[in-house]
Amino acid sequence: MSEILVLYYSRHGATAEMARFIARGVEEVAGMTARLRTVPAVSSVCEATADTIPDQGPPYAEAADLAQCAGLVLGSPTRFGNMAAPLKYFLDTTSPQWLSGALIGKPGAVFTSTSSLHGGQESTLLSMMLPLLHHGMMMVGIPYSETELMHTTAGGTPYGASHFAGAQNDQPLTEGEKQLCRALGRRVAATATALIAGGALRG
Repeated sequence: MSEILVLYYSRHGATAEMARFIARGVEEVAGMTARLRTVPAVSSVCEATADTIPDQGPPYAEAADLAQCAGLVLGSPTRFGNMAAPLKYFLDTTSPQWLSGALIGKPGAVFTSTSSLHGGQESTLLSMMLPLLHHGMMMVGIPYSETELMHTTAGGTPYGASHFAGAQNDQPLTEGEKQLCRALGRRVAATATALIAGGALRG
């Protein structure tokens, strides 16, 4: 089995739920499994440290997760049209993986959740693409052959999966948003499978 790393930061739970549906899509592709990982919050108190294991949810990501994955799907809530600081902080520590070329040629994709419908979903997705492109990854989006993309009145973009969580961050994922999350997971997994079969990636 080859693994797709689904790496995210979630504050109110919506991004974490999206990650689970993306993981489900990954595992719909034969020979692929999903590895869910998160990152700790960033504290404004210099002395503050997080426990090495979260109280709940998946473990925190480590460098080995990047080296071992056959593809990466990166998720974050929107913060003023950009990815959240904890995810950016983690990505800023990946210079060793950049130097070693650990992610070169692997498929990558992005997803986000916002509290307002026009709260910067697309710019957040683009902001997450930038470091992945610097790592040499091949970006995978959602094509309009996924019919939910044409009809959604909530989240969903060709740049990656998205969710409209509402002003109180309590709106559940719509069926269309769930389908687009699964579609994104499948596309990354299928792309990795094709690259492995062609000898461009190790399984």
